[in-house]
Amino acid sequence: MSKKPSGEALLSPNIKILLQGKTLDPAVEADFISATVSEDLEAPSMFELQFATWDIEKQQFTWIDEDLFELGDRVEIQMGYQKDLKTVMVGEITGLEPEFEQDTTPVLVVRGHDLRHRLLRGRQTKSFTQMKDSDIVSQIARDKGLTSKVKDTKVKLEYVLQHNQTDWEFLQERAARIGYEVVVDRKTLYFRPHDNGQQKLVTLTYGDDLFSFLPRLSTMTQVSQVRVQGWLPQSKQTVFGKAAAGNEGNKMGGSTSGAKTVQKAFSLSSHTVVNQPLSSKAEADQMALGQFQDMAIAYITGEGTCQGIPELRIGKTIEIAGVGKRFSGLYYVSATEHHYGSTQGYQTSFTVRRNAT
Repeated sequence: MSKKPSGEALLSPNIKILLQGKTLDPAVEADFISATVSEDLEAPSMFELQFATWDIEKQQFTWIDEDLFELGDRVEIQMGYQKDLKTVMVGEITGLEPEFEQDTTPVLVVRGHDLRHRLLRGRQTKSFTQMKDSDIVSQIARDKGLTSKVKDTKVKLEYVLQHNQTDWEFLQERAARIGYEVVVDRKTLYFRPHDNGQQKLVTLTYGDDLFSFLPRLSTMTQVSQVRVQGWLPQSKQTVFGKAAAGNEGNKMGGSTSGAKTVQKAFSLSSHTVVNQPLSSKAEADQMALGQFQDMAIAYITGEGTCQGIPELRIGKTIEIAGVGKRFSGLYYVSATEHHYGSTQGYQTSFTVRRNAT
């Protein structure tokens, strides 16, 4: 479990920005205003750096027209307290956005994304035969200059078509079919199921280091079971896959899932998938289980804010405490925002999911 900052350390939040592996010049650091790092399981993560860009003595712009921030430059952002800093993002500069307003100092916004942005460039049409989804992902990662760390999907597929899609759209589509997620950390692309069974990273307690928490329990997205039905042209057979209450996987310390709650309160309900091509019974079973577990983990969602914790990243499990029996427990982090300001200090906000109470 991560060690949370405490005591006097909280009074000394700190940040380090590395540009092409080197620390910023002191003159640039003096003009630093703020940094925001946003991570999301559903979209490429993004960073935003703000710098004052006006020299009062010389009465001229500073960083706008210089070669300091070049498109494609590698940026590493570390946050923390005193000298204990952790990397919250490594990305590439993708845009520059100066802001000119009357009666305020001009600001240069340096914007960038993690390397998932490479998957958004250009649409492709290509086919894959006799390959597993995990093998397809590994091949695309290599083509984009990324290393891959994939969870073996085991089921070999007869034919898969990427039809006029960006690589990001295609990978998200393949992931959604089987309840996987696509994440890039530094230069490694991860293709995996939700890792909500891992050990908790940290415990956040309302009234202490958890400043706010807004959970929502909703049965509107929950069903008792997910069925996948398709036709196999070669064998001329109809195949079925099914996953139901009891197949939620790790319940994160809870006992009653949304699927069980819905079945008890509103009787049996099903979501049936009939518009996806299938090549085997194994593929139908895999799709049903993956989509059921993806649905289940959205039973409870929530947003919160806490003191800045650089280790609090997407794909991690945290514990929320002090919010009653029903809503206290383990949650899976699906989005974060780390904000550091030269005057506001360091704060982290997050979005979480949970599949049982």
